[in-house]
Amino acid sequence: MTMAIDVPLDGEGFLVNREDWSEEIARELAAADAFEMTEQVMGYIREARAMYDENGVVPPIRKFAKKVKVSTKDLYAIFKKGPMKLICKWGGLPKPTGCV
Repeated sequence: MTMAIDVPLDGEGFLVNREDWSEEIARELAAADAFEMTEQVMGYIREARAMYDENGVVPPIRKFAKKVKVSTKDLYAIFKKGPMKLICKWGGLPKPTGCV
């Protein structure tokens, strides 16, 4: 994966250092996954980051969907596979574990 911004990524494309994250990097990571970042998706990323900062854990998808006032079905329609995984990946958050 070639990005205009040089930041360390793990084997799955997640940021190694959370402090490296910026909205520009989020757009680059999404583009590397052939996804065009929208303001709606960036809003989801900002909310997930805020929830992570507040609780120290990646929010489960149901809790996240309720917070952003969308259905989990809507999130899957936007992200196709693993909404929380992509939100975390592009948002510089740790990989979600278990059933999120």
